Amino acid sequence: MSEELEFYRIVKYPVITEKSILLLEREGKITLIVDKKATKSDVKRVVEKRFDAKVKKVNIMNTPKGLKKAIVTFADKDDAMRVATSLGIL
Repeated sequence: MSEELEFYRIVKYPVITEKSILLLEREGKITLIVDKKATKSDVKRVVEKRFDAKVKKVNIMNTPKGLKKAIVTFADKDDAMRVATSLGIL
């Protein structure tokens, strides 16, 4: 499976809310909606591979709407801004 196809199989879309933008600007974290079967290591692997950015940590939670949300923390805030620009968040 190609790198881009694998990324979009795991990552569905970015969350673009006021809170997620503040997290991005202040802490270098990006919020993504991911596949229900995705694990922390899956999300970390595809984000690092696709954007060539070092991921520090991934937190995953299930939303009340039944979606799975991942908050990806990058080692460098500049990497987070670059990835957010690539995803169309900024």
